[in-house]
Formats: sequence, structure tokens, C-alpha cells
Amino acid sequence: MNRGLKDINMTAHTEQYVDRMVEDRRSFHMNPEQGWLEFETTAYLINRLESLGFEVLTGLQVINPDAVMGRKPEEVEAAIELARAAGVSEALLERMGGYTGCVGVLDTGRPGPVTTLRFDIDCLAIEETKDENHLPNREGFASTRPGLSHACGHDVHTAVGLGVAQWLADNKETLCGKVKLVFQPAEEGVRGAAAIAASGVLDDVDWFTAGHIGCDAKPGQVGVSHEGYLATTKFDLEIFGLPCAAGSPEKGHSALMCACNTVMALGSLPGHSKGITRVQVGKIVSGTARNIVAGHAYVVLEVRGESTEINDYMAANVETTVKGLAAAYECTYKLTRMGEAVTYKGDEEAVELVKAAARDAEGVTLVTDMNAKVGSEDCTMLIRRIQAHGGKCAFFYFGCDHHGHHRPDFEIQDRTSLPVGWGVFTGFVARTNAR
Repeated sequence: MNRGLKDINMTAHTEQYVDRMVEDRRSFHMNPEQGWLEFETTAYLINRLESLGFEVLTGLQVINPDAVMGRKPEEVEAAIELARAAGVSEALLERMGGYTGCVGVLDTGRPGPVTTLRFDIDCLAIEETKDENHLPNREGFASTRPGLSHACGHDVHTAVGLGVAQWLADNKETLCGKVKLVFQPAEEGVRGAAAIAASGVLDDVDWFTAGHIGCDAKPGQVGVSHEGYLATTKFDLEIFGLPCAAGSPEKGHSALMCACNTVMALGSLPGHSKGITRVQVGKIVSGTARNIVAGHAYVVLEVRGESTEINDYMAANVETTVKGLAAAYECTYKLTRMGEAVTYKGDEEAVELVKAAARDAEGVTLVTDMNAKVGSEDCTMLIRRIQAHGGKCAFFYFGCDHHGHHRPDFEIQDRTSLPVGWGVFTGFVARTNAR
């Protein structure tokens, strides 16, 4: 490792790479797609990667359907029709087999390690601000899809991934081994990574890294994480009662009252002495009229924990609480796990390689440690699988001014932030796979 690093020109990203990454990012930003519905994005990725000489795996080649969470078939069918109307070919749709995302593989044909980089591709169900000072509005690339926007920067990640792909193709003769680029669906709600991990497509990986725009990293900063993220489980809860006239409440069973008391009980779940816990109920829908006892309720919730053990404890308490209150109100229920992620602990060898790459990346003014135990990321599911098979993993952040993630006014400064992320990823590969 590293003996051929001097032969790779790491400063030659030039405006050629930057211009194309910015163009791609703004196109993705204008056409956001939610998790498991990213058919247009996936088609674009497949075509670009294959044009660069990558072998592209998609559909059941990279997705284990038994591990899929939070995917709704009726939404998938509607998204396929939209993709078809947008010009995605039947051949590509057939290859995808109803599943989004892909893995691009560049095989140099020379012995060497397998290095993998991950980029998430989905958007959020958030209406983008109409403020004329918002950069996408000011420069004409705001979301064209009502209620949807890239308010967490996954458009940036995807564009950087394609920029890395171009660099890999341009530098193939100076590299050895294989490089896999994972373009992952459904990170929001931590729904997509588990199915990729369970497919086994990454079981041969020696080195792995992934990154995220923003968070606590400011412009010019790269924060490298040794550990962090909260384990989490996402639930959808349906409660089935018996509707009746409000004037004869004894003849029914109120799913709404059951749901309300369940929500209050969940908010009072005991924490854990070993670390941070979280319970969040984000949505409750029930009832049809003021004079009808509600026969159905729908609740969306999540738990988190500082460790996988603590999160499992919280999830088990959810299941116990739901079961008990359903019985008390003589209702039945369906509790579905819609997403899951574990905690993260990096490998020092990989962490140091990321730091070295960041220190050499153009535009980086500060390389620091960032290990805050907040939020969740299902990249951890990939990391756990890779580490179980002997691979070394790391995670990092690259900076921007963003106003806060998951907000209508989220924005990044693409011409300054994208090259930094690109420089860390390419520098990492240069250190793992140089001839």
C-alpha cells in the first residue's frame, strides 16, 4: 500500500470534475425521490457508471428482499410508472426488479484489496422553502416535486460518488484490486442498508469509508469519526378497534383512545442507566367523525439508544406497552419494524487513512475528530457486516453552511463543499489501492 501514491495526481480534480459534480448535484436536487422509489436516479447512475467502464450490479444482485424494511409495494408501483413516463427504459426497470440503488464495481485486473465507498441517494418528504434568497431558488435548481426535497444533502453525496467514479476511471492504470461504489437507497428512516448488507455483496471488502455533508463540520473542515451514532428502531403501529355510534360507546372499541394512551405511555418509558435513550412519536392518524368511535389508528414512532443493547431494551418496551394497552382497550394491532440501525465504531487503521486523505485534500483547512452520539445512520449496518468479515471501516463529515438538516431552507455551497468530499474519498482509495 502507498508505494504508487506518488504516481497519482491528487491535485488534478480541476474544474472538469467540479463542474460535472455541481451539474449532477443540481440535477438530483431538482428531481428528488424518496427511499425505495429512486428509479430515475438509479437509472441515471447505472448509465453513467457503465459508460465509465464499471460493472454495475442492481436489483436482487445487491438487495436481499428478506431484509428489506419500510418499502410499500403500492408506492413502488406508482414510482415505476413515473420513471417509465420520464423515459427510463423497460430494460433498466427489468434489471432493477422493483428495487432501487446499485453497486458499481471497477476491477483493475491486478491483485490488491477491495475498497468500498458508500453514497446515499434518497430525499426527504419536506417542502423546500420558496425564499428567493435560498441558493437553489436564487440559482434556478430548486426541487420541482411538491413536498419533496434534498434537505439532508444526499444529492451532494450522489454527485460526489459520480465524481469519484470518473476519477477512478481516469486513474485505473495507477490502481490495483477492486473498488466498489455503493449507491444506497432509503437511508432516511434507516431502511436500505440492511438489505444491501444481507445480500453479501460487500463480504469481500477490505477497506470501507462513507461520509456525510454538514452536521457539525463547517466549510473547509473534515470531521473524522472514531465512534458515534445512536442505534435505532423505527416502528409503524396500526390499531384496529370496533367503530360504533358515539351515543352507544359500550358497543365499540376505540382505536383512537387506545392510540392516545399508548402514545402517552411510550413517552413515559423508563430510560437506561448505561446511556442515552430516545422515544419519538412523530405521527398519529385516527377517526372519521366526531360522533363515531374510531375503528382504526395509525402511529409512526421510533426509539434510539446509545448502544445496540440499550436500543433493543427500548424496542422491547415498545412491544410490551403496545401489547398491554391493546388488550386493555380490546383492540388488535400490527406493529411493524420499518427501519433499523446500529451504533458505529471505526477501525483506527481506516480512520488514520481518512485523516491522511483529508489533510492532503484541496480546500481543507481543518481535520478534527467528531464523535457526537446524536442521530442515526444505517451505513452502520454495512459497517457491522464488513467488520464481521474482517474489513476496516471509517466514517467522516465534510463541511458546509447548512442552517440545519431536515429543514426547508437546508442548503450547501456546492462549488466549495463537493471538492472536499471528493478529495477525501479519492485520497482514501489512492492510499488503499495504489499500485
